[in-house]
Amino acid sequence: MTVATLTCAAPPVFPAPANREATLADLEHSVTERRAEAVVWVANRGTMADQPLLLKRLRDESAFVRAYAEQGLWLLWSRSGDAAIDRQMARGVEEMQTGRLPEALATFSDVIRQRPAFAEGWNKRATAHYMASNFKQSLADCDEVLKRNPNHFGAISGYGQIHFQMEDYEQALRWWRRALEVNPNMVGVETNIKMTEERLRQTRGRST
Repeated sequence: MTVATLTCAAPPVFPAPANREATLADLEHSVTERRAEAVVWVANRGTMADQPLLLKRLRDESAFVRAYAEQGLWLLWSRSGDAAIDRQMARGVEEMQTGRLPEALATFSDVIRQRPAFAEGWNKRATAHYMASNFKQSLADCDEVLKRNPNHFGAISGYGQIHFQMEDYEQALRWWRRALEVNPNMVGVETNIKMTEERLRQTRGRST
């Protein structure tokens, strides 16, 4: 898993399609483009209460719709409802991406202090801790994410990555498989599972 699997920058804003009533109907439409437009509407205008609508589309028959649903969930998760907090989050992401991890940790800690119920603040700090090799702190922050958003497949797969770095491969596999139960479209997680299973087979083979 890459760091981006633990957290993710919000995708670009989608074009807004129909009204909510039409959107809810179109989420089940037989035409792929209509479902995709409905997903986009929810991604742009929905709230965390709409999360189940997008989680369902992660299993859509169309890969196009599934990709939009995944991006849409990240977009929902990234909105705190407070423009000042959202600006702080963007600053923390920029600090993290440019390697200023102490500053990023301070920024995300301030977000958490102001909005402790905002799961993505904890998730971003979990990522910064991971990048700083503060694995126990990262696990603790992932715990806080899942208390607030049990379907956060980024944090769930993050558990796997952290346990992998700690060489607890069985736990890594357990968490990665759980992430795929929520979002079966995570190709990187599938690759990690195969790689880790092969590593365990080789290790067990040498011990016999």
